[in-house]
Amino acid sequence: MNVAIVLAGGTGTRVGANVPKQFIEVLGKPVLAYTLEVFQANPNIDAIEVVCHRDWVGKAEEIVSEYGIDKVRWICLGGTTFQESTYNGVVNLRNELASDDIAVITFGAGPMIPHEDIDDSIRVCELHGNGISSADMSLCTCIKDDEESTTQNIIRETLKGFAAPWTFRYGELLEAYDTAVERGILDELEPHTTSLYLALGKRLWFSKCTTSQVKITQKSDLDLFEGYLLLQEKRRREAACGNAGIEA
Repeated sequence: MNVAIVLAGGTGTRVGANVPKQFIEVLGKPVLAYTLEVFQANPNIDAIEVVCHRDWVGKAEEIVSEYGIDKVRWICLGGTTFQESTYNGVVNLRNELASDDIAVITFGAGPMIPHEDIDDSIRVCELHGNGISSADMSLCTCIKDDEESTTQNIIRETLKGFAAPWTFRYGELLEAYDTAVERGILDELEPHTTSLYLALGKRLWFSKCTTSQVKITQKSDLDLFEGYLLLQEKRRREAACGNAGIEA
């Protein structure tokens, strides 16, 4: 079974709204609804778990019901940190998934993930045990000396940027989080599952990243997402007009 773990427990308001970014409405629909619809429509995803802040569980349930996201089988309470929320989501499936099942971790505020990226992440995971959507760096890079300057270059060809999703064999993923808790290192790490794997000496395998923007972090990202939706709608109308012309 392939299960999407959708992390929607954040309460950050960097986008300048009075609600968490995953619940902001764009063209009348919450961002989380768009994200869930992507995984609902993907034939390689069998079920969905939503990890949500306790204050927003009711809203998440409303979204699941209103938009007919029937692949959602679990809504799990998040924690006080990213790693704790992810751990809660992983542990919540302990009696639901087998070791060889696949967990596809993604962000509730990541509504623009292409199906191609999800599918390739699963494909690479089936081959190697994990598959991390990754992109080459397009910007020139450096190591900061401080917040204002640098004297140290990094060759960008040696770097990869991790996007989403991050896909893992469930048994190894659960073991990694259990180990981190036992060692007391879970919240000492950069808040990503990829950071946990690397801290434990595990190899990560690259999968496709076909878009440069898959996660809403700042207010400008909402504008980009709205533009993306309007472009998709424009293309659908043009295709419909073209088909009507052919039939005529």
